[in-house]
Amino acid sequence: MKIKPLFVAALGAVLAVSLAACGGGAVKEQPGDVPTLRRGISAKVDTLDPHKSSAQWENIVIGDMMIGLTTDDAAGKPVPGMATSWEIDPTGTVWTFKLGDYVWSDGVPVTANDFVFALRRIQDPAIASQYASMLWLIKNAEEVNSGALKPEELGVRAIDDKTLEMTLEYPAPYLPGLLSHYTTFPVPQHVVEQFGDAWIQPENIVVNGPYKLVYWRTGDQLVAEKNPTGFGAAEACFDRVAYFEIENEAAYENKIAAGELDINNQFSGPRKAELEAKFPGWVRTHPGLLTTYWSFNQTKPPFDDVRVRKALALSLDREFMVRNVLTPGFEPAYAFVPPGISNYDVERPQVSWKDTPRADRLVEAKRLLEEAGYGPSNPLKFEFIHRSTGDNPKVAPVAQQNWSEIADWVQPVIIKQDTKVLYGRLRQTDFEVSDGAWLADFDDPINYLYLLQSTTGQQNYGKYANPEYDALLTQSNQELDLAKRAAIFAEAEALMLDEYPITPMWVQVTQALVDPTLTGWVDNAKDNHRSRFLCREGMKTP
Repeated sequence: MKIKPLFVAALGAVLAVSLAACGGGAVKEQPGDVPTLRRGISAKVDTLDPHKSSAQWENIVIGDMMIGLTTDDAAGKPVPGMATSWEIDPTGTVWTFKLGDYVWSDGVPVTANDFVFALRRIQDPAIASQYASMLWLIKNAEEVNSGALKPEELGVRAIDDKTLEMTLEYPAPYLPGLLSHYTTFPVPQHVVEQFGDAWIQPENIVVNGPYKLVYWRTGDQLVAEKNPTGFGAAEACFDRVAYFEIENEAAYENKIAAGELDINNQFSGPRKAELEAKFPGWVRTHPGLLTTYWSFNQTKPPFDDVRVRKALALSLDREFMVRNVLTPGFEPAYAFVPPGISNYDVERPQVSWKDTPRADRLVEAKRLLEEAGYGPSNPLKFEFIHRSTGDNPKVAPVAQQNWSEIADWVQPVIIKQDTKVLYGRLRQTDFEVSDGAWLADFDDPINYLYLLQSTTGQQNYGKYANPEYDALLTQSNQELDLAKRAAIFAEAEALMLDEYPITPMWVQVTQALVDPTLTGWVDNAKDNHRSRFLCREGMKTP
């Protein structure tokens, strides 16, 4: 990002002194220092535009600066944000939100029109938001996104400056949780129209949350300072938050050891015991709504053949991976929707071979591949790309070995990719087999199952398309009875699992390294931890 040279020099000099002095562990703020929270995030930030982002590490920064109609509390549960209250009509499809008296960081009031502008903007085809389809529950959103209808026909309107009406295609009891997600955040129309894509640069950005970006050096760090008029600023303990784009585990461990980091949003799972000994009290894990699943690109051979997809899914030894490679607490996954999700109180579908001995599964995998035409004279060669972060580089060689055990003519090649690059390739369907994961945006099965609808777009990485599956999800959207709705979800998930557009691998626990002198950190399944809730022992809250 372009940053004014004089601003960089001035702020850089300040940060060099104050960030070194302010610390966690044994390093405390000195008189006159700016109380600073130092957070490690797992990859480089591409964008801070809530309508263009799709990365959890970007959400760490965006969620500190922007607030939606609802927001997450410290436990990751939705609570009122810009909206102080709301009403729902008898059909469950018309929601009316009353906004509080909040202002943008430049003093301009936050109004219902900011939400209308934002929700139209994310459906603008020119924005090309991969998250646009998650909001197609709003009336006419899909047609606006395709260009079939004008933006003005989207089902949102400002009744007055403080009253927003949202009309849905179908009832959505999970809407308050969805509205705490960054894709639904307002953006300041007056600033976006003035600066275009450059509105998120430090010299231009205007926010409505407790922190405001003041510095951004790609590949190094971002810095936000308290926005005095922002939502939640009065309760925020730290005056400054620094976000370090740290991908290398040695780098964040060195920073912690040197007293230069308070939080890192991940760690190497197999080294959990070692890290607990090295940094007592720092290791934090919690059952999460987070499934790692591997996708098959069905747009071209050999993965347009379900026999090939099933064979590779069968042969993977999830039990070994979880027991010997992954973070303690991970569980093998034989279904896509994680067990902790709400509104899914029904017998859950799983792959039919879950309890089959792996030796038998390897025999069946070989038979399927031979039936598909592969063998010594026609080896199955393919590429598996995996993320560079977390436990993923350690698992990839195990997967390669698993697949090679089918037969010596199964010849996988594993390639480590920068995590940001890998997700870019997934969105472009530029892969054969790929690692990936999904962390729930809101607590409902549809947040997982919609990813494989044919209309979903970029997040349907392998381009799975089954009209029966689509029809079941459409049916679920019209069902008000939660038990019947759950049964429809189970039917849809079972159908999808039998066709292997993906293979679920494991359900994760959240992972973080957190200075034990910090207060206010609440482990939660969404792995959301806003800086405004955090403080340090001995510091005075405002």
